Amino acid sequence: MSEELQKLQLQLNGINLKLLHLLSEQARTADEIVRIKEKQGISEADPIGVQQMVNELASHNPGPIDNDTVMRIFMEIFNAYPKKQQNEKKERKLLVSRSHKSEDTIIRVKHAEFGGTSHVTIAGPCSIESREQLLTVAAALKNAGVTVLRGGAFKPRTSPYEFQGLGVEGLKIMKEAADEIGMVSISEIMSPSQIDTAARYVDIFQIGARNMQNFELLKAVGQSGKPVLLKRGLSATLEEFILAAEYILYNGNNQVMLIERGIRTFEKWTRNTLDISAVPLLKQETHLPVLVDVSHSAGRKDILLSCAKAALAAGADGIMVEVHPNPQAALSDAKQQLNIDEFDTFWKGLRHSGLFKSTKPHE
Repeated sequence: MSEELQKLQLQLNGINLKLLHLLSEQARTADEIVRIKEKQGISEADPIGVQQMVNELASHNPGPIDNDTVMRIFMEIFNAYPKKQQNEKKERKLLVSRSHKSEDTIIRVKHAEFGGTSHVTIAGPCSIESREQLLTVAAALKNAGVTVLRGGAFKPRTSPYEFQGLGVEGLKIMKEAADEIGMVSISEIMSPSQIDTAARYVDIFQIGARNMQNFELLKAVGQSGKPVLLKRGLSATLEEFILAAEYILYNGNNQVMLIERGIRTFEKWTRNTLDISAVPLLKQETHLPVLVDVSHSAGRKDILLSCAKAALAAGADGIMVEVHPNPQAALSDAKQQLNIDEFDTFWKGLRHSGLFKSTKPHE
């Protein structure tokens, strides 16, 4: 190595040491700023301020490093502050989390209990089509021992040309059937504007998969005081699902139930893919009741009982299944709805599996 090159190398080493000392001093100063902000109750996060600093540095760049490189370097430096890293790793105690509430949440709606020592079954048609249809199903379900009646009045359909539901008229039929037969009612709402009307007719609001991240709706049902059954979105991660539930609790409503209904994958043999691992994970990470919609998960009748058994074995608090007097003539989800005889077979198989826990001997 020549004398000139050796001299430059030593000079570079000295500059590197100076940079290291300056970075350490910068980090200490940043930590002190954070400490003072915490003491004064000021939010630490200030992305606009950081961007302004980076822009200011770039404006004074003497070269030869280009501005984009300068900005990237300093953004890396700012993101590497020890205090910042420490704060980012702090676990935020979500209201839905086990760290916030260790014991299971039990939700009681009339004579139905979600999340308790017994399992609950929610059953009924995909869509409310007529008074006769719903009363026929409700009577059969009640006779079997099912306590919660489902039925859609507002339908979020993939195509605008498909049956969209009976709307408020459907809700009125739901209330009549539930009151007459003596069941707890649940129906889906799709917008905040439907809440006040639906609250007069149903006991539980359902937020469907396509509205899982309808944040204005989540906020609104959070302020409604009504129990909410929240379905997982078609392509939602469990973290996104949990945070959607957090919106409801954050807005004041802790009566929230989670329901796994299958996710979209490349598989064609089922309508969706039942994510059975979601059940123990949601039970582990949250204190909320967790149910499984086997009808939408499978999209076919022949494996519904097996899916239901798997759900209960995984720790689910209950099952949702679709039942229709004449599925072939159904206005929605014809392939996955059980007729009444098929439901009886499904129901007996589930009750006799040794997995279904009931408070009533005949169930």
